[in-house]
Amino acid sequence: MPRLWNDTIEAHRRAVRDATLDATAALVAEHGLTSVTMSQIAEKTGIGRATLYKYFPDVDAILVAWHERHITNHLAHLAKVRDHADDAGDRLKAVLEAFALISHGHHDTELAALLHRGEHVARARQHLHAFIRDLLADAAAAGDIRDDVGPDELASYCLHALTAASSLPSKAAVHRLVTVTLTGMRPPG
Repeated sequence: MPRLWNDTIEAHRRAVRDATLDATAALVAEHGLTSVTMSQIAEKTGIGRATLYKYFPDVDAILVAWHERHITNHLAHLAKVRDHADDAGDRLKAVLEAFALISHGHHDTELAALLHRGEHVARARQHLHAFIRDLLADAAAAGDIRDDVGPDELASYCLHALTAASSLPSKAAVHRLVTVTLTGMRPPG
């Protein structure tokens, strides 16, 4: 098949997949997690049920795919934030603030309980941990944070501390939490 044909087919598949993910998220927000059916998703997406089943076997599979896309977007956002900061200390602070704000925007829900136990979440956590660890290593090398504790330990400290942002009442509280977290990593003395 010609390349243009393959590109067109692949673009169509991506569009159907994205429309399905978006429709499912909207239906879950509107009706609740347990009320959404494949028929509703097909109708809202504007495709036949048989076509929907070619893409996804059930609602749970759609939700996992939606969550994977969501996580990928968060990680891409953190990379952009990192790339816009000037030095190691600024990169670390900017990324930690962005992560804390992402955490603040997500609250434990029935949907989170379902989605946060998948293999894709474990991979994302490993990726995020390595991402933060590398920023911490750079900041330690620049003298911006302590170097007497390894970057792996500090990455765990940061991620656990900043996950608490999900329960904070305001963005101002989130910024204070980031400040406290960064203060805990200042070089001794």
